[in-house]
Amino acid sequence: MSKTVRLAAKLVKQVGTPVAELPAFLCPGLLRTAQSKILQSHSKSLGSPLISQRRCIASITHTSTQASAADSRIALRRLPQQCIGCGALSQTVNETGAGFYTLSRKSVKRYLEVSSDHKDSAEDQIVRAALSRADVSSPEINLGGFVKPESTIEPPVCDRCHQIRHHDTGVSIHHPSAESIQDTIFESPYKYNHVYHVLDAADFPMSLVPGLHKLLHLTPLRSRNRRSKTGRFYHGRKTEVSFVITRSDLLAPQKTQVDSMMPYLRAVLRDALGRNAKDVRLGNVSCVSAKQAWWTKELKAEIWKRGGGGWIVGKVNVGKSQLFHNIFPKGRRERDKLLGKKFAPPIFTEAFDEIQEINKAPATSRDHGQELVATSGDEVLDVRDEYRSTEADSLDTSSLLPPVPAEVDYPAMPLVSALPGTTASPIRLSFGNGKGELIDLPGLSRGDLEHHVQPEHRAELVMRSRIRPEQKVIKAGQSLLLGGFIRITPTTPDVIILAYAFTPIHPHLTATEKAINTQMHNGSPNVTNISLPETAEKIKSAGTFHLKWDVTKQRAGPVTRPEAAGIKPERLPYMVLATDILIEGCGWVELVAQVRKRPGEVEPREKEEDKWESEASQWNQDPDPSWPAVEVFTPNGKFVSSRRPMNAWLNIAQKPGEARMKGRPRRSMKGVKKVEKKRGHTATL
Repeated sequence: MSKTVRLAAKLVKQVGTPVAELPAFLCPGLLRTAQSKILQSHSKSLGSPLISQRRCIASITHTSTQASAADSRIALRRLPQQCIGCGALSQTVNETGAGFYTLSRKSVKRYLEVSSDHKDSAEDQIVRAALSRADVSSPEINLGGFVKPESTIEPPVCDRCHQIRHHDTGVSIHHPSAESIQDTIFESPYKYNHVYHVLDAADFPMSLVPGLHKLLHLTPLRSRNRRSKTGRFYHGRKTEVSFVITRSDLLAPQKTQVDSMMPYLRAVLRDALGRNAKDVRLGNVSCVSAKQAWWTKELKAEIWKRGGGGWIVGKVNVGKSQLFHNIFPKGRRERDKLLGKKFAPPIFTEAFDEIQEINKAPATSRDHGQELVATSGDEVLDVRDEYRSTEADSLDTSSLLPPVPAEVDYPAMPLVSALPGTTASPIRLSFGNGKGELIDLPGLSRGDLEHHVQPEHRAELVMRSRIRPEQKVIKAGQSLLLGGFIRITPTTPDVIILAYAFTPIHPHLTATEKAINTQMHNGSPNVTNISLPETAEKIKSAGTFHLKWDVTKQRAGPVTRPEAAGIKPERLPYMVLATDILIEGCGWVELVAQVRKRPGEVEPREKEEDKWESEASQWNQDPDPSWPAVEVFTPNGKFVSSRRPMNAWLNIAQKPGEARMKGRPRRSMKGVKKVEKKRGHTATL
C-alpha cells in the first residue's frame, strides 16, 4: 500500500469514524475501512450474503426495505463502474456527490433495460443478416466501418454530470493534492510513461505546477550539451514530460502568428522554471488549439507512436478534458486489424512481469484458479480485475487507479465543462489493442478566485474566445478596475500608461478615489462590482510591478523600420517599456508606457536585440526606481503575477490604411432602368 493509504488507515483506527467529505480517489484507505464496518453492521439486516464490496456499499440505504435494497443491488450490477463523464465510482447513497445515479431517471432506466435484455431489434437482425451474406473480406466493406454492430447503448452519466451538461450547474469536487497525483502515477503498470503537463494560454505560465519534475521523479530535461543523455530510469521505470499549451487561439487570430510566438513562449516558460532551466533545450513544448484544430493531429500521432502510459496532468480549467477529446487515438484498432498491421505488445514494469509469471503457475498453486497479484502488503488482488476486467466484482478500493475498461474504437469521452473540478477520478482509456493508455487525471487547485465572486458572475471569469480590448489611457490620479474588485493603480507620477485588458471581465477606467469606493461596495451604481460583499474587507496589495521590458522596436512604428527612417532604437531619445499583469485563470492586462531617456539611466533588463534566453547575471537584477510601476490590489493580495510582454495588441490592432476604402466605390443602380428606357425611345425617334 502507498504511504497515503497507510496514514489514512492509521487515522481511521485512532478516530474510529471515516472522513466522508474526502473523495475515494484521494484517500481510498478511509473508504475501505469505513466499508468494512458498514458491511459488518448491515450484513444481518440484509439477510443474504453480500455479493461484492462495491455493490453492497452502493446499495445500502437507511430507510429502504430488504426488497428495495435487493433491487438496488441488481440495478447497480448493470450500471457502469465509473461515470463516463467525471470518472467517479457509481453509487446511490450520496445524492450530492459525484457518481450518484437516480435509478428512476429516463436515460438510466433505458440503459438498465437494454443491459438486461440483449436481444437484437428487428433492424439489427436485418443488418446482421445482410452482413452475413456480404463478403466481409472485401477491403471496401471492412474499411468502410461495416463491422459487426453491437446492440449496446452509451452508458449514462451520473446526476452531477447531467446537471453540468444540460443545466450548467454543479458543485466542484475537492481538488486533489500534488502528492495524490504522485501516488496515482506511481501505480502505473507501464515501464514507459509520459506526462503531458497542460498549461493554459490565458494566464501562461501561472498554470505551471512548480516542482513537478522532483515530485514525479521525471527524467531531467535534456540540456544543450550534445552529449547529454536522452532518458533515465528511476526504479525500473522511465517517465518523461512534455509541455502542452492549450487554447492557443486566445493569443492570436491566425495559426502562423501563434507559431511565430514559440520563441517567446519558450523564453517565458524558461523564466518560470527557474535558474536550472537556463541551459535546457525545451524542445518538448507544443502550442495547440482544440477549437481550431491547431497541432492536435501531430500530438495525436506522437501519442500513438509512443504508446505506454500517457498522463494528462495540470490544474483545473486548463483544457485537459477538451484536449483529451482531440488527441486520443480513436478508430484505429479495427482498421489496423483489417489492414494486417501488427501491434507491439505493451511493456509493463518488472513487478507486473513477475505477476504474470505467477499467474502462469498451475491452478492449485493459485488459490482455486484465481489470477493473483502479490502487492506490497498482505493483500492479494486479481490482475485481470486490476488492469483488464470490466466486471462489477473487479473494483478494488485500495487502488488509486480504477480498472481499465474494455477497449473500443470510439469510446465515450470525458465531460467538458467550464466548472473547475469536473473530473472527479482518473479516467483510463486504452488504444491499439493494449499498446498504451491515455489517463485524464483530476485537476490540481488553481486558486479560489471564483469564491470571491458572486455565483451568477463566476462564469465570466473563464475566457472562452479571443478578446479584442479597447485601449485605456491611464493618467495621473486614475486607476483601472477589472470587474469592480481588481484595481491597477500607477505609482509613478507624470507617466501615462496604456492598458489593454485581455480579460472576459469588464474593465473600467475611473479616478483612484472612486475606484477604491467601488472596491468597498460604496461606489457609483453605474460601475458593477461582481465580487461578494465580504470581499471588500479582504482587498490587499498584491505587490508593485515595474514596466521593465523594452519594446521600443515593436512600438516605435516606422521610425525604426529599415524601409522608412531606419533609426536604431538606441539612438532614440525615448524608450517604450511594457509588462503583462497576469490574473490567475482569467487573462492578462498589457501595460505600455513611453519614458524619456536620461543621462546615466540604467537600461531595462531585456532588449529586443538580445536573445530571448536571459543570461545568468540578469536573473537577480533589481528594477530601477525610475522605471514606471503599478500597484495591484486583489482579494487577499493573491491571484496576480507578471511576465515579459507578449505584444498581443499588435496582432489585433487595426493596421494603417485598413479602414480606408480599397478601390473605387460601386455605382448606384437607382433609376438605371428608367434612364435606359428613355434612351431607347430617343433612339427610335
